[in-house]
Amino acid sequence: MTDTFPLAELGWASDFLRQLTLDELATLTPCRISAVHRSRIEALCPTGPLSLLPPAGLSTAEIAVGDWGLCDGTRLLRLLARRSTLARRAAGTGADRQLIAANVDTLFIVTSCNADFNPARIERYLALARAAGVAPVLVLTKADIAPDPAAWQDRAAMIDRRVPVVALDARAPGDRLADWCRPGQTVALLGSSGVGKTTLANALTGADQATAAIREDDAKGRHTTTGRHLHRLVQGGWLIDTPGMRELRLSDAGAGIAATFDDLDTLAGACRFADCRHQTEPGCAVQAAIAAGTVDPARLGRWQKLRREDRINSETLAEAHARDRAFGKMTRAALRDKSRLRGD
Repeated sequence: MTDTFPLAELGWASDFLRQLTLDELATLTPCRISAVHRSRIEALCPTGPLSLLPPAGLSTAEIAVGDWGLCDGTRLLRLLARRSTLARRAAGTGADRQLIAANVDTLFIVTSCNADFNPARIERYLALARAAGVAPVLVLTKADIAPDPAAWQDRAAMIDRRVPVVALDARAPGDRLADWCRPGQTVALLGSSGVGKTTLANALTGADQATAAIREDDAKGRHTTTGRHLHRLVQGGWLIDTPGMRELRLSDAGAGIAATFDDLDTLAGACRFADCRHQTEPGCAVQAAIAAGTVDPARLGRWQKLRREDRINSETLAEAHARDRAFGKMTRAALRDKSRLRGD
């Protein structure tokens, strides 16, 4: 494997090129972010890997692995607009958004053929992917030791018939995922700890990372990936591996939730009342479908939970952004007043 990276193989596309001025095209180098640290950034460019300073005035928290930017060989000067952004509400009580990955084409949602399999968690990941405009694929690991892997595939397919489902041995996936891993394509892995993400990443990249096995008696796992990195795939594409997440809180994901639960969204539009809560209201099309056996009441509960969560988190983020804007205006006004008093 060489240390040079043609732009097309890195995932460069015309919509990134259109963002450059003629001067930038002549004097700066496009690069793709491969890792983000507290005070430095690792990037890949046509001539090889670089270690860069972040742009002046921009926190590294605002830069995601997978981002495209322009550099002068020493500093990242600016980021280019993203084609897709995977992000979550940051863990804890703050209102910040945490970037997961940028410019991803396909999200491999990884779970295993055991007690880790959780429809609610899978639907959450599906909503995240669709809100970001990323194509989801369900990857079921430990198919090699499951008594009936086909049954797990059927369970996964029932969650959303539109999503490809691939059951495999994470240690030897073969070419089962090759269609999404070609040169110029970028995939990301998301899933809970211990389901085999690191093992799968090793197999897909030919790398060797530390792994921790899941305990089969209770399906509990240990974290093995501690940061996000861009890795080259054996098939020529790129992989963004992520740590196992104990918590994935959605925000600004209303479109993704609606797309994941489009059957319920359509039914809700047929309810007699626009503000129907789908409980005991007369003329509720959702409750009628439940009574007819065509909708699982548990699925309704999961849909309502995600919608509530997204609404609360999105409102909190909007309030935080409004507060920041108001503070910025107040600061600028104070500086102007100070300047006038000095006679500047």
